[in-house]
Amino acid sequence: MAHRKLTKSFVDKLNPGPDRDFLVWDAELPGFGLRVKPSGVKSYLVQYRNRADGRSKRKTLGQHGPLMTLHQAKEIARGLLADVVRGADPVADHKALRDAPLVKDLAVKYLQEHALPKKRAGSVKNDRSYLDRHILPVLGKMKARDVRPSDIQALHNRLKKTPYQANRVLALLSKIFSLSVRWDMRPDNPARGIEKFQEEKRHRWLSEAELLRLTQALDAHPNQTAADAIRLQLLTGARIGEVLTATWEDFELGQGIWTKPSHHTKQKRTEHLPLSGAALDLLQKIRAERGTCTFLFANPKTEAPYKDLKRFWSVVTTAANLQDYRIHDNRHTYASHLVSSGMSLAIVGRLLGHTNPLTTHRYAHLADNPLRQATEIMAQKLPSPT
Repeated sequence: MAHRKLTKSFVDKLNPGPDRDFLVWDAELPGFGLRVKPSGVKSYLVQYRNRADGRSKRKTLGQHGPLMTLHQAKEIARGLLADVVRGADPVADHKALRDAPLVKDLAVKYLQEHALPKKRAGSVKNDRSYLDRHILPVLGKMKARDVRPSDIQALHNRLKKTPYQANRVLALLSKIFSLSVRWDMRPDNPARGIEKFQEEKRHRWLSEAELLRLTQALDAHPNQTAADAIRLQLLTGARIGEVLTATWEDFELGQGIWTKPSHHTKQKRTEHLPLSGAALDLLQKIRAERGTCTFLFANPKTEAPYKDLKRFWSVVTTAANLQDYRIHDNRHTYASHLVSSGMSLAIVGRLLGHTNPLTTHRYAHLADNPLRQATEIMAQKLPSPT
């Protein structure tokens, strides 16, 4: 390995060896050199010793030519060798950058180490849907460390026509990048501080006339297993996922209690729900007709619980002539009828499994009906003004 002052004219005139690479090191800048291949390709490189472990490392800077002159290569080498003196390791840093995980790798880690062990199956399904449909097509191939708040903001803005969905995507991204900080994959959360879209909370529930049409449509449908699932939801205000995953072990029919296991509830806590007489009668009927299976509402062919009732629900609501009414809105119907009948918001919230009183507060205006009826009691005792 020769040592001499590298100049442009020397590099240009340097001929390749007959059968192997040879190196020429610059006499002015120790650690900076030129490799010449038998093919004639000339490449600049630096060689240094890692100050932490003493290992010798070599890094190629690029090929000599119009895109990298001797002067440019020497300036790059001088900067890298100065970094080495300060304790850096350019080869290791480049490898870390090259091997840095992509957003799609971060998503896999999130699902495997957080979502699957800690979230309900339905929530994991939603996460996968948001990732596959919205996040990964846009950010998946980016390095996780390179994602900026402006990238998150642009993705959020793309979904402005569906603000509820946009905010769920933003919340998922914030959680994923929050975990990436904990996992030392990046120093900050680029989703933090991005303002959510204003959401209009749904206030859709059934009037007594609509409720009657729904019950008639349930009675007329040939799939009475699915119909009974909706009936139990209407009688308890439970989430449909809690209904479909319910097993006979969860019920104490003698005491009239439904114990919802923590892994089936949204709040991840065990709930004890008192059952009405009508709910108990329904459960007794189901047990008499189909009580041999572990699950209350199982597919008769597989004996596995129904995953959802979307097709059934579409047929039933069409038959009942119900517009813009989701299966989750049965919880709103349950709550609204209780509140308008005089039940306190606190009790309704307990029955629905709400941990935040503000969640139940959407039904507060319905409490005016029993109050207005109460005011009429005194009005009836006074004579009308003449």
